[in-house]
Amino acid sequence: MAAPSRVRTAVSETVGGLPQQFWWLWASTLVNRLGGFVVTFLALYLTAERGYSASYAGLVSALFGLGAAIAALGAGVLTDRLGRRPTLLAAQLATAVFTAVLGFTDGPVAIAVVAFLTGLANNAARPAISAIIADVVPAEDRVRAYSLNYWAINIGFGVSAAAAGLIATHGYLTLFLLDALSTLLCAVLIFVRIPETRPERTAAVAPGTKPVGLGTVFRDGPFMAVFGVNLLLAMVFQQGSTTLAVDMGQHSITTTEFGLVASLNGVLIVLLQLPVTRWMEGRSRTGLLVVGALLIGWGFGLSALAGSSAALYALTVAVWTIGEIINAPTMMGLVAELSPAEARGRYQGVYSLSWSLASFLGPAAGGLLLDHAGPAVLWGTCAVVGTIAAVAFVPIGRRKTVAPLPVPVAEQPAAAVAS
Repeated sequence: MAAPSRVRTAVSETVGGLPQQFWWLWASTLVNRLGGFVVTFLALYLTAERGYSASYAGLVSALFGLGAAIAALGAGVLTDRLGRRPTLLAAQLATAVFTAVLGFTDGPVAIAVVAFLTGLANNAARPAISAIIADVVPAEDRVRAYSLNYWAINIGFGVSAAAAGLIATHGYLTLFLLDALSTLLCAVLIFVRIPETRPERTAAVAPGTKPVGLGTVFRDGPFMAVFGVNLLLAMVFQQGSTTLAVDMGQHSITTTEFGLVASLNGVLIVLLQLPVTRWMEGRSRTGLLVVGALLIGWGFGLSALAGSSAALYALTVAVWTIGEIINAPTMMGLVAELSPAEARGRYQGVYSLSWSLASFLGPAAGGLLLDHAGPAVLWGTCAVVGTIAAVAFVPIGRRKTVAPLPVPVAEQPAAAVAS
C-alpha cells in the first residue's frame, strides 16, 4: 500500500466511527479554545497594562482557580439534575458575559470579584462536556474520543496563544471581547446542534432507587483512588507552568529560550496526539497508565540534569508531554467507566476538582521545595511521585465495572450498569 493510502487509512481509523454529536461537540470546543485569550494573558494584563503588582495578579489568578474548584462540584451536580445541555449552555453564556465584563472592570476589588465569577462559569462546562462524550460514545471508543477532544483543546490553545500576543498590541480589551465572542459562538453551536444526552431522559429510574449524591462519589473507594493518584500527577504537571520557569531562569536560560521550550508542549500535542492515539488502540489500559505516569514523573525528574542547557530542558518537556498525551485520554476513559450513567456529571465534576486542587497545591509545594531544598530535590520528588502513581495504577487500571450504587442490584436500571 502506498504511503498516502496508509496515511489516509490511519487517519480514517483514528477519527472514524464516532457519532455526529461528538463531532459537533468537538467543533464547539475548538471554536471556544481558538478564542481562549484571557486566561493565558490575565496576569500580564493586570501587571503590564493595569499596573497592579505581581502579588495582586497572583491573588486574582488564585480567585479564578477557586471559582473553578467550586464549579467542578456544583456543575457536576447540575449536569446530572438539570441535564448536560442546559448546564453547558448556561456555563458558556455566563462565561461570555463575565469575560466581556472583566475587560471593562476597574478597581482591585471589582476585578477580583469578576475574575472569580469568570473562573466559576468557565470551569462549569467541563463536567457537562465530559459527561456528553461518555453518553454518546460507546465504551470501546471513549479513550479515542477523549483523545481527539484533548487534541482540539490544544490546537485551540496553541493558535490562541500565538494570536493573542499580536491582538494585544491593539489593546487588551480586544482580547476580552474576542474571547467572549468565541464562547458565545460555542454556545450557539451547542444550542443548534447538540441535543440533551442525559440517560434519565430515555431510561426511567426504578422505584425505590436512592438518588446518587456527591457523598456517594466521595465514598466510592476505587474512584477516590483515581482522584488521589490524579491529584499527585496533576501537582507534578503544575511545575511545568511555575517552577520550571523559575529553575530555568536561575540557570541563566533566556526568556526567548524559555518561550521556545514551553511552546514545545503544545506543538508536540498537536503533532503527536493522533498518531499516539492510533498506537494506543487495543493496548492494555493498565500499561498505558503506568507508562504515562512514569514518563510524566521522570520527564520532570530529568530537569535536574539539564543545568544551563535549553536543549536538555526541551528534551525533558518532550518526555513528559508524551506521558501527558498517553495519560489524559486514558484517565478520562477510566473515569467515564467508573461513573454510573445517572451520576456521570458528579463523577466528572469531582475528577475536575482534582485538577483545581492541584492548581493550588502544586505551585505552592514546588515553590517551597525549590526555595528550601533546591532543584535537585524538587525534580527528584517529581520522579518519585510519578513512580508512586505508576505503582498505584496497577490495581486501579484493572477495574472494569462502573462504581456501585447504594441500592440493591435488582433495583438498578439498565442505564446505571452500562459503561
